[in-house]
Amino acid sequence: MELYLDSADINEIKEAFELGFLSGLTTTPTFMHRHGITDIDGMILELAKIVPVLQIEALGETAEEIVAEARRQDALGLDREKTVYKIPISMEGVKACRILREEGYLVNIHLVYTLQQAYMAMEAGATYVCPLVGRLQDQGTDALSLVQQCVDAVNYYGYDTKIMFSSVRHTEHVRNAINIGVHTVTVPWKVMKQLTENHFTEIGTRQFFEHTRLMTVRVKDVINENNPTVTVNETITDCLVKMTAGGFGAVTIVDDNGAAAGIFTDGDLRRLIEQEGAGAVSKKVGELELSTPLSVEGGELLIKAQEIFSAKKVDELVVTENGKVIGMMDVQDLVKVKS
Repeated sequence: MELYLDSADINEIKEAFELGFLSGLTTTPTFMHRHGITDIDGMILELAKIVPVLQIEALGETAEEIVAEARRQDALGLDREKTVYKIPISMEGVKACRILREEGYLVNIHLVYTLQQAYMAMEAGATYVCPLVGRLQDQGTDALSLVQQCVDAVNYYGYDTKIMFSSVRHTEHVRNAINIGVHTVTVPWKVMKQLTENHFTEIGTRQFFEHTRLMTVRVKDVINENNPTVTVNETITDCLVKMTAGGFGAVTIVDDNGAAAGIFTDGDLRRLIEQEGAGAVSKKVGELELSTPLSVEGGELLIKAQEIFSAKKVDELVVTENGKVIGMMDVQDLVKVKS
C-alpha cells in the first residue's frame, strides 16, 4: 500500500520525506491558502524537487479548461511520470480524465462520495479514485463500506485504478485502510507521527535503555562534579554551608588521608537539633558518632550501585577511587540516569 503525506506545510513536508519511504505528496489549494501561499506555481515546482510523486489540482469548469490547466502546469517543467493531476468528480471531470490519460498524464479523480462516482472515474481510466472518509463520516455516511466497495470493484472488474483512502482524521483510519485493502492512503503529518506510538512500546523501550545504561555506564560518569566534603575537624555549620551551597542533602566526612569516615545528612542535622538544640551546629564533626559509610568504587558499573541501594535501603553512597573519596551518589542520581 502506498503511503502519501497530505500537506502544504513546507517544513513538515521536508521533515516527513526524510523518512525515506513515503510514496508521494497530496496537496490542495485549500491547504496552500491556509499556509498563506500566493505563488502556487512556484510552490508546486519547489515541492516537485522534494517528493517522489506530487499530486496537484487541475481545476476548470469544462473538460477543455481542466485539460488546458493540466497542460499548462506540465509545461512548467514537471515530470509527467511523477505528477498526478487531481480532478473533482463530475461529468466534465471524467471527460477530461479520459483525454489526459490518453495523452499519458496521471489522474486522481477525488471528492468521491458514492460508488457510482467511483465507477465513472474507473471507466474513464483514472489512475487514482479518492473517497473522502472523514468528510463522509461527518455526514453520518458509512464511509468505510464505500471504500470497501470501491476496492472490491477494482479487484473484481480488473480496473487499472488505485483506491486512495483520504480525509484521514486519526490513526484508526489508517488501520481501517489497511484492513480494507486500499491501494493508497494519504495521511496528515500530525496523524502519521502517531502511527509508531504505543504506550507499552514506550515503556519497553525505556526499560531497554535503563538496563543498557546500568550495564554500560560507570558510577564516576554520573556523579555530580561538585564533591562536598568536610574533615573531622570542621563544624556542623561547615556541613550545612556546603550542603546549602551545592544543593546537596548530604556531605561526606573524610579523614586526614581523604578516606571516607562518615556521611552527614540533612536528616542527621534535624535529629541533632531536636536532641541538643540550635547550639549543636557549633560542634565539630569529629565529636559525632561516625560509622564507616557504604561506598562504591567509581569504576563500577551502575548496576553495582543499584544493587547496594536496593540491598541496604540507603539513599546515599560514597564514591571512591583507590580508597579516596571522589564524590557522592544519591539514589536519585540513579533514577535520573535511567530516565
